[in-house]
Amino acid sequence: MAENTKSPKDGLTQEGAKQEKACVEKRNPWVLKALAAQGIKATQAPLIAVLGSGGGMRAHIGFLGVLSELKELGLLDAIMYLAGVSGSTWAMSSFYSNHGDIAHVESDLKQRFEQPEWAMSVSMQKAIESSSFKNYSLTDFWAYLIVSRQSREFQDSCLSSLKKDVEAGALPYPVFAAIDNDLYPEWVNKKNKNSWFEFTPHHAGYPALKAYIPIAQFGSQFKNGNLSRPQSERDLSFLRGLWGSAVANAEENKKFIWDMILSLKDKFWHSSKRGLERNDEEEISQYTLSVPGWEGARAVWHSLSLVSGSLEGNGKRVKGKGGVEMARETSDVEGLLLDFVVTYKTDPKAPGLPEMIQALSQALNAIPEDGPEYAEKMLKWETMSEEEQGQFLQLVPYPFLSLGSWMNTLSFLNKTIACFWNWEWGTVYNFLHELVSTDDKIAQEMCNRKLLHLVDAGLAINSAYPLVLPPARDVQLILSFDFSAGDPFETVLATADYCKQHGIPFPPVDKAKLKQCAETPDSCYIFKGDTGPTVMHFPLFNQCNCVDDIEAWRNKYGTFKISDTYTLELVQDLLDKAKENVRNSKQKILDTIKEMMESCSKSS
Repeated sequence: MAENTKSPKDGLTQEGAKQEKACVEKRNPWVLKALAAQGIKATQAPLIAVLGSGGGMRAHIGFLGVLSELKELGLLDAIMYLAGVSGSTWAMSSFYSNHGDIAHVESDLKQRFEQPEWAMSVSMQKAIESSSFKNYSLTDFWAYLIVSRQSREFQDSCLSSLKKDVEAGALPYPVFAAIDNDLYPEWVNKKNKNSWFEFTPHHAGYPALKAYIPIAQFGSQFKNGNLSRPQSERDLSFLRGLWGSAVANAEENKKFIWDMILSLKDKFWHSSKRGLERNDEEEISQYTLSVPGWEGARAVWHSLSLVSGSLEGNGKRVKGKGGVEMARETSDVEGLLLDFVVTYKTDPKAPGLPEMIQALSQALNAIPEDGPEYAEKMLKWETMSEEEQGQFLQLVPYPFLSLGSWMNTLSFLNKTIACFWNWEWGTVYNFLHELVSTDDKIAQEMCNRKLLHLVDAGLAINSAYPLVLPPARDVQLILSFDFSAGDPFETVLATADYCKQHGIPFPPVDKAKLKQCAETPDSCYIFKGDTGPTVMHFPLFNQCNCVDDIEAWRNKYGTFKISDTYTLELVQDLLDKAKENVRNSKQKILDTIKEMMESCSKSS
């Protein structure tokens, strides 16, 4: 069990650990009853964890199939912990959001994929809204416009809202994995335990440091362990984007995001520009009303019509530019800036860049107050360093975005391009910032950063082993369901290496033997040792459920398979394969639990 060290301030709470312990104790009777129904008698509930690996939509659908079959076979209530990485966390959030009603979750999944496409209006609105946050990053874009689209599901509830069923003991305790991307080099070189970050319905934080905050305060600003600037709790859709931000390699992600930015840019900018060029209030109002997140555009247009710098006290308009004219000039800057950034990012030596610089400078000059200053800086573009160019492009939009909510879309696109430029993901405030601690484990460098950058844990190990092993927790049996692309044993081998480096008990694994089995694995592998947990590992596609067609099934369900290419038949087939895998291994799971319980009884 994770227990917090004594906190120097109220911000680092011990409550999360206490609440988790209480949930585990509440879960004990459920586990014992489930085991008794399977003919296994015990007085103390064993700590059994089910792990779901990453693997994008393949993992999302596959893990739902696993949970469904575990429920059907009466095994789900014997599980104490559910822990997931990347795509499996999407399945977990659906499962817990529906109070563990896996039949309903499965039915809803099928219903979503019966439709030819998924309406993204709410997701687009949330993406545009999130771009107004100070810590907006590509994670917001990815969460609302890609993960929601992939899963065809928008979840506006919060992680803290999922604790009721868990506190009653009715569901396993959930743990969602991420890693600290700023510590990723230390992970690569030293397999640094501090790299791992976890989320539960009660807390978020670093299990290796035993440093947590209440989940409702995740994303808020802290100083020396004290809450200094509260922020609203982010919704599950955002967290799903954070947990599942590496469903493809970096180059595939970059191409997909860039193509989507270009598509949105063309859709929003050119349509709104047509309305401005025609000075057409009706067209702009109708267009903006049809664009998600732009409700109330008529009221906004009315406020635009009054923009002339200011109003005199008696309500008479001060001499200046009308709303349409000001909107057109500001929109020109936004559009030219978008075109310039897109062209530059595509080809820094594009022949048309000098002309674009001149046009953008002229457009900036037409804007009162700050415009001429930015126009002069724009003309110095070619003499700037790459860092100065990046800073300029991040700053230049902001003085010109006060004309109403319909302009927020252009701001959203520009901020997204800036994040793309810097490849910035998972930006949140560091709750350890300027913490004065007597605990040597909380290294000073962890407290010097104002911001954290949290990303998909699959970049480290594509399964959440480090969150159920010491020092986080001390489970006795791990049921590891693997949905990874490529080597189905990579997670086991990577975990064995991690445990060896840190002296954590883990059963021995024969690397050479597993490499031989990688192409045509069996349905279940059991790893046992003198100390540490027993591990049962289940490759998704194997000789039992695929016979001689393992490679064909792997190719059928690529990690970055766009949800639009999924049919109901593909979804059903994948659910069936995952369920079959559990069904085929039921007796092995029960036999292993019995053996583990007998061993524990003898040792006590």
